[in-house]
Amino acid sequence: MTSLHPTILLVHAHPDDEASTTGGVIARYSSEGTRIILVTCTNGELGDSPTGLAPDHDEHDVAEVVAHRMEELRASCEILGVDRLELLGYHDSGMMGWPQNDDPTCFWQTPVEVAGRRLADLMDEEQPDVVITYDENGFYGHPDHIQANRVTLAALEMTSATPKLYYTAVAKSAFERLRSLLAEAGVEAPGDVDNDGEEQEAVDIGTPDDQIGAAIDVAPFAPAKRAALEAHASQTSQSFFLTMPEALFDEIFSTEWFVRVIDPTDQVGVEDDLLDGIR
Repeated sequence: MTSLHPTILLVHAHPDDEASTTGGVIARYSSEGTRIILVTCTNGELGDSPTGLAPDHDEHDVAEVVAHRMEELRASCEILGVDRLELLGYHDSGMMGWPQNDDPTCFWQTPVEVAGRRLADLMDEEQPDVVITYDENGFYGHPDHIQANRVTLAALEMTSATPKLYYTAVAKSAFERLRSLLAEAGVEAPGDVDNDGEEQEAVDIGTPDDQIGAAIDVAPFAPAKRAALEAHASQTSQSFFLTMPEALFDEIFSTEWFVRVIDPTDQVGVEDDLLDGIR
């Protein structure tokens, strides 16, 4: 299974998701000559407006939000080196439990086989060597992330392509390291203190280290990841991570982790290259 010009296809739910969880690997593999295909499933209608208005505000203009977020997405793709951006164009479903979850036009309500067929057609055309999306819980339970997982799995059942499949992840040990680095820098981690100033118990999040199938060094590309996040300013201007010093950001985001789900190349252990067995 060899290729002179391997292809990685990423399936993300919203504009800005590509930068937050996979900005490092996109920039790294693009710089190495890998073809990068980004699929963005929704238009991000329920994000904040360019002036910071929440989606429940009376003056939140969906058309304005979509137009602005598409500009931000294209800027991010330019920074990271995406070769092809494919927009599925589904309506943002909002967070789990929002009334917009019931909108028949939203991504969450779209029949999986319908969206899956569209994605499978793209896979047939591009024949990716690697596909990346979220786990079954969408990493944190967002309906559009969960749907992206379902649609990707459906597409892989329909396509002639036989790629490796990875889920985005953050190793549990990385969260421990994050807290340590923040403490050393004198930076208070989000959630350490509640609204009454009381110290809170740390939340148990992340993927157990023994489930991690790939840990990719993206240290040289952390600045590109930060720049891509900054390109999505309407959604990230208040991000905790973008308020920290650049050197600390670069250190924290020097690695991106993945769970290896499907692997026709039969790799073992923790890979340091998503293209192991391919090139």
